[in-house]
Amino acid sequence: MSEWKQKRFWSEAAAVETDMGWHVALDGRLVKTPAKVPLALPTLTLAHAIAAEWNAQDDVVNPLSMPFTRSANAAIDKVSIQHAEVADMIAAYGDADLLCYRADSPEGLVKRQSETWDPYLEWAADKLDARLHPRTGIMHESQDAGALTTLANRVHGFTNFELAAFHDLVSLSGSLVLGFAAAQDLHPAHMIWAASRVDEHWQIEQWGDDEEAQEVEQIKKASFLHAKAFFDASKPL
Repeated sequence: MSEWKQKRFWSEAAAVETDMGWHVALDGRLVKTPAKVPLALPTLTLAHAIAAEWNAQDDVVNPLSMPFTRSANAAIDKVSIQHAEVADMIAAYGDADLLCYRADSPEGLVKRQSETWDPYLEWAADKLDARLHPRTGIMHESQDAGALTTLANRVHGFTNFELAAFHDLVSLSGSLVLGFAAAQDLHPAHMIWAASRVDEHWQIEQWGDDEEAQEVEQIKKASFLHAKAFFDASKPL
């Protein structure tokens, strides 16, 4: 038996404003999340982005081509009911941040990690008031508790929609600091993503490219760039 797929039943999707905020309407009918609650959105920008995804659907709806819709659903159906738990999970990356895990050899990799990652740690110390320290070796060493608390408080301060995007910025890069750098526009998102791939790119230079690994990286990069776009679209002007 073939899997059932939703067919397009609407002529036009449009951003509309109600007393609950911004919504997307399909021929006047408000879109709901998979949990059957209204898809109430924080900004007109995000409503326009989601409406564009619905308008782009052909005869059969393809959820994989609707990343803004899927992220909004996650913010409402998942993050909103467990905001504190999600924030704690993301903040925990600070104690094992990618930027703090350094190789002790070879010299070329050690230098590249330092040149790429040290400026981000300095930025976090200066702008986020949280200094994290690099470590070498395989044994875990906890970071300063005060710095971790400062970063955690910032994470808990995000809205449900921002937190849904921030989750992906951090989990995909492996770095709480890089997540904040993306959220605060320290550098363009593609540059921050490249900073998270120092080790992988070094390995490619030494041993050559792997087609399957490259395909996986491109998928992750696209997801990272989408998360940044969703974060920005979720911020009120």
